[in-house]
Amino acid sequence: MAGTLVPFRPQLYLRPPLHSRRVPSNHRSRVSAELGESSSPSSSSSLSTSSETLTISPPPGFQPPRPKRFSVRPDKLLDILAASLALPFRLGTGAFVLGYSVSFVSEDAIPSTEYAMRIGGLALKETSKLGPRPEKPIEIYEFESCPFCRKVDPNTGVAMYESDDIIKYLVNKYGDGTIPTMLSLGLLTTLTAGFAMIGRMGKGSSYTPSKLPPQPLELWAYEASPFCKIVREVLVELELPHILRSTARGSPKRQTLYEKVGHFQVPYLEDVNAGVKMFESAEIIDYLRATYVLS
Repeated sequence: MAGTLVPFRPQLYLRPPLHSRRVPSNHRSRVSAELGESSSPSSSSSLSTSSETLTISPPPGFQPPRPKRFSVRPDKLLDILAASLALPFRLGTGAFVLGYSVSFVSEDAIPSTEYAMRIGGLALKETSKLGPRPEKPIEIYEFESCPFCRKVDPNTGVAMYESDDIIKYLVNKYGDGTIPTMLSLGLLTTLTAGFAMIGRMGKGSSYTPSKLPPQPLELWAYEASPFCKIVREVLVELELPHILRSTARGSPKRQTLYEKVGHFQVPYLEDVNAGVKMFESAEIIDYLRATYVLS
């Protein structure tokens, strides 16, 4: 996945698009979503409405799957292949953080408590150069099948449209001011982003009626991964607000996730509303649909 280096991805809070979300009349209510970790997560969480209490809980008999590296469930093989079209069209955009560098060192040079790819007695040492970190998550109103989005930065009070302006703002505020080549080509950037979605035409563009979670879900993922892409499509189709913790190569969040669960693999979903934490893209999609789609 070698290619153009891209700026780091700060923690993002992804909201549904700005169009009106259609909610059944018996579920209409004003919802306040907390961005922080729940101090006492439980197996389910309730959302009070004027007419009833909406309970979010896992499907009956649900058990999180064990993580399996480089494994594709047979029924998702074509989906993964189609989602992989973004790699050649976008030349690996979103795969690496700003200032990414890599070298091979002895496996013993990196403690077992640190995340690293280990191959035949050698370890892949990855480093990066990160700019200032935002104190609050940056909010983006967007949907997966569109190459544009709207951004709100609560750290500075800045809100804007236009993808090119958003990119310039991010690299100036949180990077070194250098816009990567594949993000600075104007119309060509838009066209290649569009071509990258050909294999997944229509996915992530249509709303499926769903429950609105009391708190946003959290997804550990990165842009260039086809496994992460197909999960993001479903989150968007169900209009589930979620915090994206980006884990491109060289990101310190890889170490954070490694320390958190003793393993690094993405996508990784945390749903505080139902007390669910899980790996495996195919099973995450099954869980989201079974838990949140309104029947």
